[in-house]
Amino acid sequence: MAVGAAALFALLTVLTATPGGPLAGLDRASVNALHSYARRHTVWTASVRTMDDLGGPATMRVLLGLAAVWLLRLGARTLAGWAAALALVGWAAGRTAQWTIARPRPHFTDPVAQAAGPGYPSGRAMAALITCTALAALLWPRATRAGRVAAGSAATLAVATVGFTGIALGTHRPSDVLAGWLGAAVVLGAVTAVLELLHPGGLLRDSHRVDWQTRPRVRSARAPTPPSRHVTDPDGEDPWEGDP
Repeated sequence: MAVGAAALFALLTVLTATPGGPLAGLDRASVNALHSYARRHTVWTASVRTMDDLGGPATMRVLLGLAAVWLLRLGARTLAGWAAALALVGWAAGRTAQWTIARPRPHFTDPVAQAAGPGYPSGRAMAALITCTALAALLWPRATRAGRVAAGSAATLAVATVGFTGIALGTHRPSDVLAGWLGAAVVLGAVTAVLELLHPGGLLRDSHRVDWQTRPRVRSARAPTPPSRHVTDPDGEDPWEGDP
């Protein structure tokens, strides 16, 4: 997965570097149309800005950090390291790609939102896909069929929403978001493969450990043990004498 996503990322980067190509025209048309709509509908723009703030990279990294702490408390150290590595490697890879490619963000004379630094690949889209995929993967083995559908749907909706808000606010192009998703696939595949090489079978063993420790326990109620029939009272009489 990491190799395939890296190849597609490289191809997308070459296509976006062609000023007169079809991808550049699609980026420009999409961003201009959404920006015009955002300028005319202030309430809609405010709600999109709120969703954009809630789904920012900081929020996603905090969620992964909390997941890593929870896994560490359960003794799943390899899985905890996996979650922490996804957050750190994802941030480092995204920033390195942005400053290396140095593609400027869309520019407007009347912007509805501001964002600093290069915009390719989208760090928000990258962080959202990494975090939502990791959380869904942690829940998947322990969820019912309905729970898996709910987790997959929620993760897909969150990733799509974060990607859309950046385009709607004019801080990213569609190709920025697509590059962020491909970058996330590279990080997910690479981090998982490296950990599996360093600790063969460690992720699976930790998954079983988490499943065992979070599985609900069923306690059986035992009836109280009756006193022995050979016990006598202080007067020397059998307390069970005369019972039917």
